[in-house]
Amino acid sequence: MKYYFLLLIFMWLLPISSIAQEDTLFPSPNIVLNVKPSKTDSRIKNADTPHFIAYNPTIKQGKLLLFLPGTNGIALKGPKQLFYTAIQQGYSVINLSYINTPAIARICKEGNLVQNSNCAEEFRNRRVYGDTIFSLIDDKPYDAIVNRLTKLLIYLSKNDKEGNWSRYLENGKPGWQEIALAGQSQGGGMSAFIAKTHLVARVIDFSGGWDYSAKNKIADWYSKSSVTPMDRWYGTYHVKEPMAATILKTYKAMNIPDKNIYALDLEVPIGKRAHSNGVRNIGYANEWIELLGKGN
Repeated sequence: MKYYFLLLIFMWLLPISSIAQEDTLFPSPNIVLNVKPSKTDSRIKNADTPHFIAYNPTIKQGKLLLFLPGTNGIALKGPKQLFYTAIQQGYSVINLSYINTPAIARICKEGNLVQNSNCAEEFRNRRVYGDTIFSLIDDKPYDAIVNRLTKLLIYLSKNDKEGNWSRYLENGKPGWQEIALAGQSQGGGMSAFIAKTHLVARVIDFSGGWDYSAKNKIADWYSKSSVTPMDRWYGTYHVKEPMAATILKTYKAMNIPDKNIYALDLEVPIGKRAHSNGVRNIGYANEWIELLGKGN
């Protein structure tokens, strides 16, 4: 009995045991893993709820879909029907846990915006890359989205050989051309922000944020040129969400082709929000397939 107890402890301490977890929405042979950010980088203390990872090893493995949740989003509570659809399309999926509060709209407004018209861009740069100074949030350099992704991919490549995660790394950094970006609200804006300066496989902005550079003027960064070709850009919004018109204005500023902009209009269930309906409503499964394309 004592030997059995010690064996259980030893197995629990194995690196892979910290990531394996079943999920009934992803039946076998799908694999679901949960990894706390601090397990990949011990410096990380904030927003340490687990990343959500899923893939099907029996499907020809293709691109990685990196999903970034919106403000107050928890990776483990992400839109799993969307993720399951992505896996069927040939993707491996990561829903990244990162610092997503406070929202940009809470910080870059009024006096802060008057003093610095580039507030939103500098905010996003700090949260995505962590390599610039932005005093209005307390994100540390190692808290940045790119560092969290990098450390997670390195961790998975060592501890989950079946997932072949090293194919998403290039010289120890994310191999962006093998990564499709997607996100909702703040996360959609973060995905777009990254795609501006990195050549990614695809970018899907689900009701992305509404950054401003002045009162009633959307942020200048939306209009900056994109390294990712525009035919790889997609944007969605629900026609009944409060900021629909502004979101559409940002898509137009980013030059997303009209055919790649989806004005969603299914009825929003009572008690649910139109703003997040695009990633939650299984009624959009056909649209999801179009937005995702083939991952492999």
